[in-house]
Amino acid sequence: MINKRQAGLALATLVLSLSAVGTALAQSYPDKPIRLVVPYPPGASTDAVGRIVGQKLSANIGQTVIVDNRAGASGNIGTEFVGRSAPDGYTFVMGTDATHASNSFLTANPTFDPIKDFTPLAIVAMNPIALVVHPSVPAKDLNELVAWLKANPGKGGFGSSGTGSPHHLAGELLKARTGAPLIHVPYRGGGPALNDLMGGQISLLFASAITVVPHIQSGKVKAIALTSAKRSGILPNVPTMGESLDGFEMPSWLAFFGPAKMPDAVTRRLSDELVKVLSDPDVRARLTAAGMDVVAGGQAELTELQRREYQSRGKLIRDANIKGE
Repeated sequence: MINKRQAGLALATLVLSLSAVGTALAQSYPDKPIRLVVPYPPGASTDAVGRIVGQKLSANIGQTVIVDNRAGASGNIGTEFVGRSAPDGYTFVMGTDATHASNSFLTANPTFDPIKDFTPLAIVAMNPIALVVHPSVPAKDLNELVAWLKANPGKGGFGSSGTGSPHHLAGELLKARTGAPLIHVPYRGGGPALNDLMGGQISLLFASAITVVPHIQSGKVKAIALTSAKRSGILPNVPTMGESLDGFEMPSWLAFFGPAKMPDAVTRRLSDELVKVLSDPDVRARLTAAGMDVVAGGQAELTELQRREYQSRGKLIRDANIKGE
């Protein structure tokens, strides 16, 4: 029989062996091309970000980074593909607050678990959301807008890029926090919604800030507030919702995830390389020009962000009885 001393030695040997294997993996990784799945079509903001990051990552690690667009089902198709891929560090995904926080609550039979089926790697950036109104709306700030909405309950139609989008959820959160009689008007994309706002068909719109900046500057729409926790460099003079409503936050974010059960050494290497890329001044400048507030957060920060967002969005979607399209 094996005594305790022998068992202890065997365990120690196993631990050292696993450590050596992990070190070897980290040293040899990567030794072939890496696939970065973008679960949205070419031309989308996520695609642009993925290509900027992929190009720099390829230069840094000396391996080709293939950007693979696998669009469909609000990002679920490409995301599921990565969740089912080999956890070897050679396939990872550009995730968003939709794919890794909201979508599972909007789908009757989700095909993946956004937390259990993935390994958090790095936060890329926040994509600021702005609340803008038609110039005819007589409100200069959020408090005045809420008062006007309550006095004019038939004029509270707010547009978004689609049911369950962070733009939609921001409106539902504002409704829940203030009691304002807001009515969701979903569109298939932010462009048609913005056109209807400027045409006066709707009074309010939650949209990605980068898409409305030119129209704010021209006076075609009026900025009220941002849904992010901090003011954005894109619209530095526009306050956050939280400045009027304590704790109000509905961020839209981009992050990288690998499949679950990736080796620790490979996870650390890929995470570190991604943070290094996102911290590069040229990459940061290009992402900022694309409308992003760059974060460059590591594994721990992403894990915390995702779990917090998963819980808060799940509660909001259930409370508002939001159903996916």
